[in-house]
Amino acid sequence: MALSSMTGFARSHGVCGTYVWSWELKSVNAKGLDLRLRVPPGWDAVDMPARNRASAVLARGTVYGTLNVKREGVAPIVKVNESVLAAVLATLKKLSGRVEAEPARLDGILSLRGVIEVLDEDEREDDRRDAEQAVVDGFHQTLVELAAMRRREGETLGKVLMQRLIEMVTLAERAEAVPGRRPEAIKTRIAEQVAMLLDASDRFDPDRLHQEAILMASKADIREELDRLASHVAQAEQIIGEGGAVGRRLDFLSQELNREVNTLCSKSNDVELTTIGLELKAVVEQFREQVQNLE
Repeated sequence: MALSSMTGFARSHGVCGTYVWSWELKSVNAKGLDLRLRVPPGWDAVDMPARNRASAVLARGTVYGTLNVKREGVAPIVKVNESVLAAVLATLKKLSGRVEAEPARLDGILSLRGVIEVLDEDEREDDRRDAEQAVVDGFHQTLVELAAMRRREGETLGKVLMQRLIEMVTLAERAEAVPGRRPEAIKTRIAEQVAMLLDASDRFDPDRLHQEAILMASKADIREELDRLASHVAQAEQIIGEGGAVGRRLDFLSQELNREVNTLCSKSNDVELTTIGLELKAVVEQFREQVQNLE
């Protein structure tokens, strides 16, 4: 399976009878799947089917969906609001003997607000159901296009992540080759420091100092961190190769990578090794930032 990003955009439109519809979907990063739909009044029936289809296609991301629907080619129907007309006529009759004025004309009465209503042709239930199904199918089509765009971006992200892993391996090999990181070198350096202390004062216990030096040398060894770093890199390469919704797994691994690099830096008492550790930390952070975009 291919990797997928959580960001994307898709739009589609269609016609069903007198109904013209359009969908617009865009998605951004999120911890889980969150579908936020905006539909016109009276079209709530498409909400649940759309959510079911989204959960079947996508695993993560906040998806914003907007539906627009209008009816075209519908003959208008003119209706007289009988209750409003009756109220107008009753009022005119009461005023006829009290106000000197020309008798009311029909066109004047009909022009009053609310007397005449212009409506679209009444919807047939079967037509409405067909339109709702077409809108749901259109949502699925738009969703497929959105997922395709997310996969294309995910493919690019996968290449970037693999490059970062290669950089980690290269830096780890450099750290492995640093002369100052070897236990023998560390012991020699600490032994020199112990000798300086003994020369400076005779109040130190030589045996105790050598024991502390050996303990410090063992703690300063980064062999374990390099081994775990290599293991995490290998796991990340395998997960990226498997593809699919692996963003959370890679996010966990990026935290583990960062933990090992931090420990390596804290143990380092060599300038060259510290420099490599800081470079590793920067690459791991770049890896983590890119992982945040994966599904």
